[in-house]
Amino acid sequence: MSFLVCLAALAFLMFVAYRGYSVILFAPLAALLAVLLTDPSAVAPIFSGLFMDKMVGFVKNYFPVFLLGAVFGKVIELSGFSKSIVSAVIGLVGRKRAIIATVLVCGLLTYGGVSLFVVVFAMYPVACEMFKQSDIPKRLIPGTLALGALTFTMDSLPGTPQIQNIIPTVHFKTTVYAAPWLGTIGGLFIFIAGTAYLEWRRRQAIAANEGYGTGHSNEPEPKSQERPVNPWIAILPLVAVSVFNYLFTELIKAHYGKESYDVALPGLAKPLSIDMSPVIAIWAVEGALLVGILLVFVFGFNTLRTKFAEGSKAAIAGALLASMNTASEYGFGAVIAALPGFVVIRDALKAIPNPLVNEAVTVTTLAGITGSASGGLSIALAAMANDFIAAAHTAGISPEVLHRVASMASGGMDTLPHNGAVITLLAVCGLTHKQSYKDIFAITCLKTLAVFLVIAVFYLTGIV
Repeated sequence: MSFLVCLAALAFLMFVAYRGYSVILFAPLAALLAVLLTDPSAVAPIFSGLFMDKMVGFVKNYFPVFLLGAVFGKVIELSGFSKSIVSAVIGLVGRKRAIIATVLVCGLLTYGGVSLFVVVFAMYPVACEMFKQSDIPKRLIPGTLALGALTFTMDSLPGTPQIQNIIPTVHFKTTVYAAPWLGTIGGLFIFIAGTAYLEWRRRQAIAANEGYGTGHSNEPEPKSQERPVNPWIAILPLVAVSVFNYLFTELIKAHYGKESYDVALPGLAKPLSIDMSPVIAIWAVEGALLVGILLVFVFGFNTLRTKFAEGSKAAIAGALLASMNTASEYGFGAVIAALPGFVVIRDALKAIPNPLVNEAVTVTTLAGITGSASGGLSIALAAMANDFIAAAHTAGISPEVLHRVASMASGGMDTLPHNGAVITLLAVCGLTHKQSYKDIFAITCLKTLAVFLVIAVFYLTGIV
C-alpha cells in the first residue's frame, strides 16, 4: 500500500504539471496527500518541519542565482547582444545549423561551470532569435536547450564542474575526471543522437510548412534598427561568466577556507558561523553573474538605460516563478523520500544482480521519483554507496566506473514532467508541456539509454 501511495503522488504531480497547473500549489498538495494516506497525524509536522524547511532552504541558497541569471539573460537580450551573437553564429555555421549551434554554445557554458539554470536564462533570448531568423518552430527550443545544458556536459564528459559530477567523488573517493573514456563515449552518443533527433524534428516541421510561429508569450524585444554590436563584444559577458566563475571559486577558497568561516559584529549576540562547503560554488557564480551584467552595461549602456527599468521587472518576475517552482519540487522530493513506500522502492532495487545495472537503475529511478538529478543521486549514494562498492570490488570493477555510471544515470529519468528544471525551462521559454515536453522526453530517453551503452562498452572492452 505504501508503495502505491508514492506512485500515486508522483503520477498526480506529473499529471497536473503536464496539464499546465502550477506546481507551487500542487507539489505540497501531492506530498501532503501521500503523508495523509500514510500517517494522518504527521501531515502538519511534515509540512512545517520538512516540506517548508526544504523549500525555504532551496530559496535561501539559490534564489540569488535565479535572480542574477534572469537579469543577465534579460540585459543580454535588451542590449542587442543576443542578436549580434546569433547573426555571427548563423553567418559562421549557416541557418540550417541553428540547432547544433545552440546546443554547442549551451554545452560550452555548462562545461565552463555556469549553472544549468543560468544557462537557460542566458541562452533563451539567443536561441529565440536564432530560431526566429532560421524560421524553426519555437516549440523545439526547450528540447534544444535541454540537450545543450542538461545532458552530456552536465554529467557525462570528464571534468564537468556540475554538482551531478561532484557528488559521486565524496562516496567513491574519485575525481571529477573519473572514467574519462566512458564519459566521453557517452557524451558523444548523447550529442550525436540528440542533435540527429532534433534535426529530424526540424525537417518534419519544414515538410509541414511550419515556421517559428506567432502569438508566443515571453518573446524577446522586437528587433530594432540600432547599430549592431560587435559580436566579439557581445560574447564577452558570456565568456566572462565562465572565467570569473572559476576565478571566484579559487579566490573564495583561498580567502575564506573550505570548512567554515566565523563573522563577529558588535550587534550579533554570538559570532555567525558559515559552513563554506555548500556556498563556495553559489557565491562564485553569483559574483561571476554580477561581472557579466556589469560588462553588458559598460558596452551597452546607451541602449539599456531606457529599457532596463521595465525589462528588469519581467526578469525578476520570471526568477521568482522559476525559483518557487523548483523549490516546491525540492520540498516534494524530500517528503516522498521520507515515506515508507520510498524505502520499499529503494530496497527492492537492491535485488538487481549486476552491480552497474543495479546502480544505474537505482539512481535514475530515485532521481525520477524525486524529480531531481542531484536529489536522487544523493539519496541513492547515501543509502547504497557501500553496497555498490562492495559488489563492484567483488566483480573487479573500478570505483571510477561506479562514479561515471551514477553521475550519468542521475541525469536520465529525472526530467519527468514534474522536474523543477523542466518546469523552469518551459516557463522561461513561455511554452507548455503540451507544446514542448515531447522533445524533452525524447532527449531524456536518449540520455538514459546512454548510461546502458556505457555499461555495455565497459563490459565489452574493459576501458575506463
